[in-house]
Amino acid sequence: MTISEVSEKYGLPADTLRYYEKAGLIPPVNRKESGVRDYTETDCGWVEFIKCMRGAGLSIETLTQYVTLYRKGNRTLQKRKHLLIAERDRLKKRIEEMQQTLERLNYKISVYEDKIVACEKKLLK
Repeated sequence: MTISEVSEKYGLPADTLRYYEKAGLIPPVNRKESGVRDYTETDCGWVEFIKCMRGAGLSIETLTQYVTLYRKGNRTLQKRKHLLIAERDRLKKRIEEMQQTLERLNYKISVYEDKIVACEKKLLK
């Protein structure tokens, strides 16, 4: 796949894909004789993984550390697992905080709905 096809498929700008490659978040992408990037299924798997993890809030630094460990092979399995566990715990905490925020917003909206209903009743008298 070309960079524009990958960009469209994953909803990421081509500049972001180039940055991910330059930063080492995805392996160097093979190029055709013309110099155009030629993304493989494996490359796309990395793009999808990085996009997912960034969406979950993982930093570039954390992902760089993970990818570096991954490239070192099976001897880093335990370190990678601990890294992902720590990130999962941070994500769970963020979800809990967001759930509390959602509940507060729902409460505030219900207060306004009650006020609107009361105002409408007064107008109908």
